[in-house]
Amino acid sequence: MAKHVDTRPMHHRIAAQIRAEIMAGDLAPGAQLPITDQLMARFDVSNQTVQRALQLLKAEGFVIGRSGRGVFVREGPQLAVDSVATMPPAERGEPYAWISEAAKRSKAGVNRILKVAEVVPPAQVGEALRLAAGETAAMRYRLLLLDDEPAELVWSYYPADLARGTALLERRRIKGGSPTLLASRGYPPREMVDRVSWRSPTEEEFLGLELPTEVPVARTFRVVYSDDARPIEATIMVKAGHLHELLYRVALG
Repeated sequence: MAKHVDTRPMHHRIAAQIRAEIMAGDLAPGAQLPITDQLMARFDVSNQTVQRALQLLKAEGFVIGRSGRGVFVREGPQLAVDSVATMPPAERGEPYAWISEAAKRSKAGVNRILKVAEVVPPAQVGEALRLAAGETAAMRYRLLLLDDEPAELVWSYYPADLARGTALLERRRIKGGSPTLLASRGYPPREMVDRVSWRSPTEEEFLGLELPTEVPVARTFRVVYSDDARPIEATIMVKAGHLHELLYRVALG
């Protein structure tokens, strides 16, 4: 078998190595990167190649340049998202759980509703909600922002018989979010199943999340079940892969 070779441009490979060191904590937030001459020697490349690698990292938000001082690791470039914390219904009078979780990280979270409609959902969603061919579901399409920067695109689908006559089919915010509304109608969330994958962004995702080039997205497909294992929600969540980590906290024993 032929030996596999990394055919990516050298500046992409250098950026990937520095990115990995930042994510591993070897280059801490606020730390200065080695100077250009040191990077040239380390990777045996030209000044131009080093500068192209640094431009990639700057565009992704991993590093920032400070005139006359050098290039530094940006404070907190990645956001660890607790994938479970946003599921329980919010307490009475409390905001949508995603916004509460953002506040714990000193971030201002905004839930911007882009579209609400009754649609024939993607095949994966229809299968998860156990819909017949051509059967419709309520869709809520949203953009979530942190400190006014796009963080996540979310498509949530609900069985039409649960959504009709409720705020799920109205283009307005729902107090406490959909888990609170569904719980009030007798469908509390009992279990969720996540499937996480990474891929290149679609044009809609690239533009909506204001992504730099060559950045993958993290796609989470979540199905929420109520009593008797009835599926009550199927959601597609798309995040910029270079800015987010998914955090799962599970008690064992």
